[in-house]
Amino acid sequence: MLALIAILAFAAAAVLAAAVFDIRPPARGRMVRRARALAARGADPAATSERALRRSAEGSFDHVLRRLLPRPAVLQDRLEATGRPITFTHYGATCLGALVVTGALGLVLHLPPPMALIEALGMAIWLPHVGVGLLIARRRNAFLKQFPDAIGLIVRGLRAGLPVSETIGVVGREIPGPAGEEFRRTAEQVRLGQPLEAALGHAAGRMGIAEFNFLVIALSVQRETGGNLAETLENLEHILRRRQQMRLKIKAMASEATASGLILGSLPVVMLILMYVVSRDYIRQLFVNPTGHLMLAGAGASLTVGALIMRKMTRFEI
Repeated sequence: MLALIAILAFAAAAVLAAAVFDIRPPARGRMVRRARALAARGADPAATSERALRRSAEGSFDHVLRRLLPRPAVLQDRLEATGRPITFTHYGATCLGALVVTGALGLVLHLPPPMALIEALGMAIWLPHVGVGLLIARRRNAFLKQFPDAIGLIVRGLRAGLPVSETIGVVGREIPGPAGEEFRRTAEQVRLGQPLEAALGHAAGRMGIAEFNFLVIALSVQRETGGNLAETLENLEHILRRRQQMRLKIKAMASEATASGLILGSLPVVMLILMYVVSRDYIRQLFVNPTGHLMLAGAGASLTVGALIMRKMTRFEI
């Protein structure tokens, strides 16, 4: 098992070095293959130029991991939703690092090697996935806080006589954070020749937020039926602000239950650590005895189910 950990540590170091030093395939062959693929599909260069440039900057390990993963497009969308330059190589290095660290921790806790390996594999898959999910949630929350201000700026630009595409560019320049990044990216795609509705639809797909979908639907309906777009977006701004106020009110009302759930969920872990410090030989039976392994598995399953139930009880969709 020590030899296996050493091998995994060397592999993680190699992947991390490849991510840091950005090992890439030859640029000419890469761009030629990309151009041939686009020509064979008959794809619109304006619609695929951004993805083509992004893939041209990927390293060789990214291409290898993209072929090994069953659904690389899903992981690519999740990594893009974080708003950070996270590549497949970075994600793979994180998985390997989590595998080595959790495997070594399992051996330190005197777990049997097969059980330590299973635990390390599970944590290597779960921890990076949860980390990416937390980054996505943080970015979406920041976007939701800025989105009503962005809609208000679009309304003021329309009333000043600017076209919609120009007001979106103004939002990208004036508002910092995730909202400014997404609108700035949309304005760049429009300048490359992509239709406004398609560019906003791609942004809404990346964010996965219902409020952004409202904006896309409002613009699409206005293009087809006509009408006062500034008034429509102003009503949308009022709706978004009321939804935000309701969301904050629900969060405040559920804060007591959330704190109680966190305290109850952390008590078994805290008691396990205290017992390990006070009476190590007594608590060590949980890790060396087969009956103790079953008790740990049952306790972990019970804590997981209870945490999921309490999380469901304290979260409300608006």
